[in-house]
Amino acid sequence: MAGRRPFLAADDLIAAAAACWDGLPTDDRLEAFAAHPRIGDRGATGTAAAEQAGARGASAETLAELDQANRDYEDRFGRVFLVCATGKSAEEMLALCRERLQNDPRVELEIASAEQKKITALRLLRWLDA
Repeated sequence: MAGRRPFLAADDLIAAAAACWDGLPTDDRLEAFAAHPRIGDRGATGTAAAEQAGARGASAETLAELDQANRDYEDRFGRVFLVCATGKSAEEMLALCRERLQNDPRVELEIASAEQKKITALRLLRWLDA
């Protein structure tokens, strides 16, 4: 990213971040995924907690189902379920997790990678607004 400076507009920054992400090997992507808390984790703090705000008001039943879906995902793919949670309810995230459990592992890696790019773009835009 530093080598791509200066960025004349936010879109240039977002595009550079996406290009850098796209160039990362799988091991580096998996390392980035591992830094994320589980969706619906009550222990999430800071940015992650704010992004997952839609899970805060969920019923105990929905949170239990989301916890189970997270564990099922981790058992199947060996990593945390990653979704751009901003603006999504717990029910929406639960449905997405269940749907994505059906994916081929290679397809799911690409979907998770695309979700990480969305998360990065939103965080960069918030950083620019700060």
